Amino acid sequence: MKTLLRFIIVSALKYVKFNLIEGCEMSYFLSLNPILQALIATLFTYAMTAIGAGGVFLAKTINRKLLDMMLGFAGGVMIAASFWSLLAPSIDMAEKNGQIGWVPAAVGFLAGGAFLFGVDKLLPHLHLEAPIEQAEGVKTTWQRSVLLVLAITLHNIPEGLAVGVAFGAAAVGLGESLIPGAIALAVGIGLQNLPEGLAVSAPLRREGMSRARSFFYGQASGMVEPIAGVLGALAVIIMQPILPYALAFAAGAMIFVVVEELIPESQASDNGDLATIGLLAGFTVMMILDVALG
Repeated sequence: MKTLLRFIIVSALKYVKFNLIEGCEMSYFLSLNPILQALIATLFTYAMTAIGAGGVFLAKTINRKLLDMMLGFAGGVMIAASFWSLLAPSIDMAEKNGQIGWVPAAVGFLAGGAFLFGVDKLLPHLHLEAPIEQAEGVKTTWQRSVLLVLAITLHNIPEGLAVGVAFGAAAVGLGESLIPGAIALAVGIGLQNLPEGLAVSAPLRREGMSRARSFFYGQASGMVEPIAGVLGALAVIIMQPILPYALAFAAGAMIFVVVEELIPESQASDNGDLATIGLLAGFTVMMILDVALG
């Protein structure tokens, strides 16, 4: 499993560097409508969720230490992306528009957190390893498998939104100079989607569900990302004045997910040190991606 994940990550980075950033494909990609760019990018992040979910075809269970480290990695990616890809551009755009830089960033950030707080209280979902009696959100009789999928879907809403807003920002903000940063964000989100897909499919497989059904539920959790991505890009293109707020909104939503979901889940099985190492690694990888490609 570790070898497979290493191969996927290295291959994705090589593809982005040599085919998107340095190759002719970059020119073609830049010529596309930003909404289509956002759709392609979020289809990539969804595909990474599906690849992660496909891990159930290789093994019935996943080592909990590895899973906690991967969840920590996902949290680190999202924290770094929230600043370098979202909050920092939000502040820069606000200042260039003659606004007080921190105002849209602060308002949007808190609004994004409040939005996810509301979704968390309303959407029925179940955390990893938790008994069904501890399901959160509106009470329902839905099956455990559905509740697990919805928990990861909750993670993916702000991720898809963030990618879509980033590509929308490139279209109406600073133009092509923001495209590499948006691509870096999509790559980072895609990498951290690997453990999220597996985090759904592996527990379902362990509980006796078939490999095919476990994979289906795991990949289904990522389907919301292309929808959120297109909506995010469309919103900022239509309503350009909200762009700094939209960037910060996506950042606040992602930080809420990290603090409310990813960090507690990664620390729940006495693997705190490994989860912390994973978080630091994820933060570093996303920081390097954003700085190197941005």
